[in-house]
Amino acid sequence: TTNVTITATNTYGSCNNVPQTCVVSKDITVTIVNVPEIDRIELHDWTANENSITVITTQSGDFEYSIDGTNYQIDNSFTQLTPGLYTVYVRDDNGCRVVTQEVWLLNYPHYFTPNGDGIHETWYIKHSENEPHFQVYIYDRYGKLITGFPSGSVGWDGTLNGKQLFSDDYWFVVHREDGRILKGHFTLQR
Repeated sequence: TTNVTITATNTYGSCNNVPQTCVVSKDITVTIVNVPEIDRIELHDWTANENSITVITTQSGDFEYSIDGTNYQIDNSFTQLTPGLYTVYVRDDNGCRVVTQEVWLLNYPHYFTPNGDGIHETWYIKHSENEPHFQVYIYDRYGKLITGFPSGSVGWDGTLNGKQLFSDDYWFVVHREDGRILKGHFTLQR
């Protein structure tokens, strides 16, 4: 907090050639804000609608958080989220500085139908292309490796060595960018 004094002198329209002077003093408070910096974002995904995002900042401070850029909250966690692309916003509580980071909540399709109708022809994990080191391995019910593919792949078409596999359940292992290994199963329906 500091006191600023401003003095203004006016010689125009002065009386008897005496300049008119006006002095005003005012206390001014300058607040230095903590600039938010995102350290990491913890994701809990792999469900239809019970996913969450928790934002961890590098320093403590009075920050507000948002996943739409409009509605901010004091809590750094967002819950009951569906899979998809989100932009996380963090700002100081005065709204001066905002930092953002994109995150993807992933889930897998529980079935696919490679029958030539153009719908659900391949099995892949949507938005996996955003994780460069993402890798999927698919196994049959006996644990035999059927195929594997990286992020951005068109996925699996339900064949092995050019031959269509039977309608059945298949298991998979996913290696995520953040080091997590997730497992699950899905159905191939013909």
